[in-house]
Amino acid sequence: MKRVFMGLIISLFFATWVFAYDAEMAKKFDAMFSQMTPEVLTMRPCQITTKDILDMIKKKEDFVILDIRTPAEQKLIAPVWKGSLLIPMHELFKPENLKKLPKDKKIAVLCHTGDRAAAATIALRAIGFNNAFQFKGGIAEFAKEIGRTATEYVKD
Repeated sequence: MKRVFMGLIISLFFATWVFAYDAEMAKKFDAMFSQMTPEVLTMRPCQITTKDILDMIKKKEDFVILDIRTPAEQKLIAPVWKGSLLIPMHELFKPENLKKLPKDKKIAVLCHTGDRAAAATIALRAIGFNNAFQFKGGIAEFAKEIGRTATEYVKD
């Protein structure tokens, strides 16, 4: 009888632990995602496109490109835009790296295709970086779209 009772208590403890969730984090995500109505989503409020970046360059807008690709990916090709930050995704949320992120200008989060950038942007916004935007399509889309016309936008 004691064994059955102890087994029941242990099972109850583990069942509660398995189904527990972080209520505070859930509140943060609720606050963020509750604003994402179908009307807002059609405007793509958390994304920056290649066209947007090129317009920002033309207007001489101050912004930061945050490249979250792996060091191996960054060795192949990396943005050389002034103030670009090369912080791999697996190191992004370390306190010393979060301190490098500006709060007063747009942050275009860049990866290869935009998928990792989407996840990082959501997380950055959840912790208060509402100036973070996913660079839609990543560096692959950017290279494809501007091709050899880059010199039209960036002149020394």
